[in-house]
Amino acid sequence: MFRHLVKALVIAVIAPVALAGHSQKKDIVDTAVEAGSFSTLVTAVKAAGLVDTLKGDGPFTVFAPTDEAFAELPADTLEALLADPAALTKVLTYHVVPGKVLAADVVQLSSAATVQGQRIDINTSRGVKVDNANVIKTDILTSNGVIHVIDQVILPD
Repeated sequence: MFRHLVKALVIAVIAPVALAGHSQKKDIVDTAVEAGSFSTLVTAVKAAGLVDTLKGDGPFTVFAPTDEAFAELPADTLEALLADPAALTKVLTYHVVPGKVLAADVVQLSSAATVQGQRIDINTSRGVKVDNANVIKTDILTSNGVIHVIDQVILPD
């Protein structure tokens, strides 16, 4: 019973947040561009050639690092990733889970398989963490999935 109470509390704390004027008619890429806090992510998605994929039918769940999250990476790491489309694709697809996984679903999981092929760890003991990143905004609905905002770039093994 305590576990259910904790999960209910977590769901209440990370309740869905809607973007002002946001329309579910926009796809993941257009929603990220419109939000204004994902310009580095959008640049990386373009450099990796993933725009058409993330504008596709989906559905996809994207754990989207903010510009501030990318700024925390060492500059040479980000530059190296942007110069290596294969490595960049590996990192970006590690942030994507197939299907539409809403916040209420995330808190029921201990891990999730990514499009990249590895699993991300999910911890709900103190808020919600995906690997070492905190989920800071949830359930930004798009026409082809959902975006959850995270405060760090997560890196595959």
